[in-house]
Amino acid sequence: MTPAATLAPPTDEPRFSPLLQASFGLHAAALVLPWFVAGAWPWAVGALVANHAVLTAAGLWPRSSLLGPNITRLPAASAARGEVALTIDDGPDPEVTPQVLDLLDRFGARASFFVIGERAAQHPALVAQMLARGHSVQNHSQRHRHHFSLLGPAGFRRELEAAQAQLQALTDERPRFFRAPAGLRNPFLQPVLQRLGLRLTSWTRRGFDTRETDAQRVLARLVDGLAAGDILLLHDGHAARGASGTPVVLEVLPALLERLRAAGLKPVTLPAAFAADAA
Repeated sequence: MTPAATLAPPTDEPRFSPLLQASFGLHAAALVLPWFVAGAWPWAVGALVANHAVLTAAGLWPRSSLLGPNITRLPAASAARGEVALTIDDGPDPEVTPQVLDLLDRFGARASFFVIGERAAQHPALVAQMLARGHSVQNHSQRHRHHFSLLGPAGFRRELEAAQAQLQALTDERPRFFRAPAGLRNPFLQPVLQRLGLRLTSWTRRGFDTRETDAQRVLARLVDGLAAGDILLLHDGHAARGASGTPVVLEVLPALLERLRAAGLKPVTLPAAFAADAA
């Protein structure tokens, strides 16, 4: 088994991003300035409102790094090897996940499953199958709360720690990557991730397969500009269904894997892509 220390890049980034550090300074100045400059308080309030608008926008932009480090592509060394990452969210699902695993086997592809802790506890055999077939299991929170991005430090800590403990108990491995539900977050998340040794991971492109029922449109979004180093997002949980009633991911995945094969791109797990980079 690969040592845990090599599963992801080192987590020695600053505890707070430059934007957050600037925000702290702005808040301090806004509190102090009105005491020394007459009539400054409207400007101070306006600056704080604008700052909070920027922070909110950054949290609503899943691929943003303004609130802290955020993986949107594989390392350069992985891209040079012609690797891409298939990431599959919101499972495990007892109907869809086994079929996804069979399709991946058919093409010799490896994927990273960002699983929900509660669902993993309900379907431990599927989690075991993911590992047995060479895939990676990563943290997608314990409950996938719709208001996840509104949580504070304690709420984030409970969600992430519970999922970490659940997944480690099932896999004997501690997840090293985390994806926020819907990719949404707020400034309180990064310190919790750093404390737990998790790396926020978004994607290069996604198919919107939880709401798009046309498999061709989903596929088109995923392959538009497809290149080595890309991180692609699909869902085995909460999957939309096409006109035939088939989960869209099951219609998209064979065509996507064919495209990857034709382009000479190799789907690997996130730990595999980052292990050599860290070493």
